[in-house]
Amino acid sequence: MTGWPEPVDFPRWVALLADPVRANRAYWHLVLSGRPALPAVRDGLSSQDDAVRRWSTKALDHLVDETAYPALIEMLDDPVPAIRVEALHALACDRCKDDGCRPAPHDVLSKAIELVTSDPDAHVRAYACELVGRWVHTHPDAADALAHVRDTDPSPAVRKKAGWHAPGGTIHRRTTPRSRRR
Repeated sequence: MTGWPEPVDFPRWVALLADPVRANRAYWHLVLSGRPALPAVRDGLSSQDDAVRRWSTKALDHLVDETAYPALIEMLDDPVPAIRVEALHALACDRCKDDGCRPAPHDVLSKAIELVTSDPDAHVRAYACELVGRWVHTHPDAADALAHVRDTDPSPAVRKKAGWHAPGGTIHRRTTPRSRRR
């Protein structure tokens, strides 16, 4: 392909995510295009190309709506750790989103706990701490998982991050609802 696609040819922009030279520009074009780009970005999640799946997952962090959460949750099973990290970030982060929609705990918490306790990649486990930490005040299994990881994970970085989110940790204390603070 020579030149750049037409601005609204989102499938071609998604295809450019496979090109290391053009991927960053394509990513920002898709993100800044907003909701009209969402179907093409969602289609990028099923690409055979790891880079397209990773950039598409990253783009969903900004474009996600309630219809895209199931696709992001499926990305938690991707064989590439970097893609699982992007999916965890997209599911946990509120700063990157224009709307206030979030995944429901019954849709994602058990998978997040599985990742934080047993994913073979330490970076994935560290990012899973953030997602599990979203429900540490409302779901005892989240608090138990983070405390377990804080005390037993082989990675010092994962133990540290789990400790921030586990009961008694700095993030846990800062995010405690006012009605529960003493």
